[in-house]
Amino acid sequence: MRSVCFGAFCGLFFMVRVFAAIVVTDDEGKTVSLAQPAQRVVSLSPHATEMLYAIGAAEELVGVTRYSEYPGQAKSLPVVGDFRQIDLEKVLVLKPDLIVVWSGGNPPKQVGKLERAGIAVFYSNPRRLADIPGNMVRLGMLTGHEDQARRVAGQWNGRLDRLKRRYRNRAGLRVFYQVSDVPLFTLNGKQIVSEVIDLCGGKNVFADIPVLAPHVSTEAVLAANPEVIVSTRGMGTENGLSGWRRYKMLDAVRYRNLFHMNPDWLDRPGPRMIEGAEMMCRQLDEARKNRQAARP
Repeated sequence: MRSVCFGAFCGLFFMVRVFAAIVVTDDEGKTVSLAQPAQRVVSLSPHATEMLYAIGAAEELVGVTRYSEYPGQAKSLPVVGDFRQIDLEKVLVLKPDLIVVWSGGNPPKQVGKLERAGIAVFYSNPRRLADIPGNMVRLGMLTGHEDQARRVAGQWNGRLDRLKRRYRNRAGLRVFYQVSDVPLFTLNGKQIVSEVIDLCGGKNVFADIPVLAPHVSTEAVLAANPEVIVSTRGMGTENGLSGWRRYKMLDAVRYRNLFHMNPDWLDRPGPRMIEGAEMMCRQLDEARKNRQAARP
């Protein structure tokens, strides 16, 4: 509200900001429409929470799921569940006008109930590295932070392009990506982490398995004989890597190419995945040096 004068007449006028309707398409191909930028947003995935903070939508974020611990201020927000179960009552009490969900990572029936309650839902499921900056831009549009989102996305793409130029001609390496050691899980070639391995000049030894996140046996890993093992989680010491040291015939052991990666940098398809890609590329460069040094 402001005071405006015309000659001898002065009066109070309300200033109304008019927004054009916002329409985007999410990762499931669904149209998401808002009459104006969302003022209250609930994130149902840690990677989406990180995206919202990265684009400057911290003030609009009113609820998150468990494990949304980055950045640190996200820990102070109300927790409305996890990937297994959403507390629908808690979500509704927060009165969101936008909910960001993880395709395949949130219970579909519960998400459906939120949609039927009339709340706009944006499905986020980056399957390729290029999808991450695209997600940030669309979330920026939905929350009124498009300019910052485009800046962040541009910087992200710039780092990705530099990695592509630097590592496109690197010598190949056979890589086993260990998601967990008990039980032993990995990822196939369609998963976004496999793209990171390819980007850095590696070859995912289980790329051809049809299951996205397959359980594999120790015997299968030994048969594939990777030259590098990268682990993100493990029950044993050294992040699940120490158990491989007994297999002296394994090239990754002979070359001393057992590496650990911060799981949040690669297992979450969010802004920090570019840091994970940079780390992966550095580790594979070190692995090439170790391989060269170990060969007669």
